[in-house]
Amino acid sequence: MELNEPTQHPRYQELAWIDTAASILDNRYRIPGTNIRFGVDFLAGLIPYIGDVVGFAISGLLVMVMARKGASGMALVKMVGNVWIDGVLGTIPLLGDLFDLRYRANLRNLRLLKEHYTEGKHQGSAWPVVIFILLVFFALIGLSVWAIWKVLFWIIS
Repeated sequence: MELNEPTQHPRYQELAWIDTAASILDNRYRIPGTNIRFGVDFLAGLIPYIGDVVGFAISGLLVMVMARKGASGMALVKMVGNVWIDGVLGTIPLLGDLFDLRYRANLRNLRLLKEHYTEGKHQGSAWPVVIFILLVFFALIGLSVWAIWKVLFWIIS
């Protein structure tokens, strides 16, 4: 085996258990007679809201471990985005469960981690992305305050 294969990279060897955890969470089981795979995250998501929170928390812990083991800021922003999308859309009853069945945030994050360590992808600082998100967030807050002020002014007059 060549050293550039994902399983031979020293950092990946150290984090091999994340591969197992992501598989358990996202595709450990298969619906008989189909190629549809699912994991514990999908099963927990069937319990309204509580299961989604548990899945979100476990996915968040995996991202924290990846951060401690040296994933770049840009890789972490992408990972957090995957977990956020999975968490937010997963809370929608029934549609969120179907979304969870296909999206598989933990396997996406594992792929990002492998690409980061073996191919050098997703390098760089996350600050430009974080600053942009904060600017959008504050702009939305400002827009909300302005809209509330306009509605109140309209009601009073």
